[in-house]
Amino acid sequence: MGFKFHGFDFLHLDSSFSEDELLVRKTARDFVEDNLVPIIEQCFREGRFPRELVKTMGELGFFGATIDGYGCAGMSNVEYGLVMQELERGDSGFRSFVSVQSALVMYPIYTFGSDEQKNTWLPALASGQKLGCFGLTEPEYGSNPGGMKTTARKSGDGYVLNGEKLWITSGHISDVAVIWAKVDDEDDRVRGFLVETDRPGFKAYDVHGKWSLRASVTSGLSLQDVHVPEANLLPGTGGLKSPLMCLNQARYGISWGALGAAMSCFDTALQYSKTRKQFHNMPIAGHQLVQEKLVWMANEIAKGQLLSLHVGRMKDAGTVGHEHISMAKRNNVWMALECARMARDVLGANGITEDYPIMRHMMNLESVKTYEGTHDIHTLILGHNLTGIGAY
Repeated sequence: MGFKFHGFDFLHLDSSFSEDELLVRKTARDFVEDNLVPIIEQCFREGRFPRELVKTMGELGFFGATIDGYGCAGMSNVEYGLVMQELERGDSGFRSFVSVQSALVMYPIYTFGSDEQKNTWLPALASGQKLGCFGLTEPEYGSNPGGMKTTARKSGDGYVLNGEKLWITSGHISDVAVIWAKVDDEDDRVRGFLVETDRPGFKAYDVHGKWSLRASVTSGLSLQDVHVPEANLLPGTGGLKSPLMCLNQARYGISWGALGAAMSCFDTALQYSKTRKQFHNMPIAGHQLVQEKLVWMANEIAKGQLLSLHVGRMKDAGTVGHEHISMAKRNNVWMALECARMARDVLGANGITEDYPIMRHMMNLESVKTYEGTHDIHTLILGHNLTGIGAY
């Protein structure tokens, strides 16, 4: 069952997109419709990541899309955002995989890595031949990454890493992990390391029992005396600012992705309400309370589109601040989750079934609201910016 997506452009924003931007969106939309939509409910039910789609995404330039060279597409930030929107319209977990590969693995290698590291990893990651993960969050430290316990000790011609990471997307399917650790002989300064996942002492295990993001891999990582050579240190990293820069990249993409999930829920509710009849054989779309819900969703999605588009234009112009991205992520994920709940209400009991994507989006968005900075943490980031007083 379900409905074919009709798109959402109440404010005629398509007129403000370039031909290239519209082509990128169409490419991503067609990919999702033809490849992901037919299988995503089964993948979610089975808790299976559709790895068979990775090669095609590499060929389409979805990985590291904003990077120039190294086999990457060199997209603008707005074009990248439109890709994220369409992927998350398919599924948040699937978009998360691409976000991690792009913003949390390829971005730090491109930004902080040596020429050798870039030449070795970026082409392979761009094509999807190699997969990566980002190891920052730990069992005891999520919103406060500065409390991390993972350490790197200088030893001979390299470093020995010890620690635990948790809630790591793509952990057990990755070929390389970007691991953040405190370096003992640098006054516990946080540095980034490229750790090949087949190194002795490195172990990844799946997190089971998830009700959310079931179509993506979530892992824990264990590092027990893992030795890496000096060449595996990301030389441009230094301090907590480095991983936070990576998270900023991911948060920007999430603001667009949440729009996709919201659009999917709204479009489903709109089409359903026109066909579902109750009371005097009238479509429920003709009832005032249902119309109020549809209007609320359309109104908030339209505002979210304006927010992400403007932040994307600022990002392309080099004028964006992390606080602008925090506002976009915070607002759009909250809005998308409310849309999912409201759309489920419109569909009644049908809204909880896998015949429609709404309940899956709702469960996924509960995670999206938490990761890459919780809703409350982004509130405090904005509060700090407005008042000049940190309240963390």
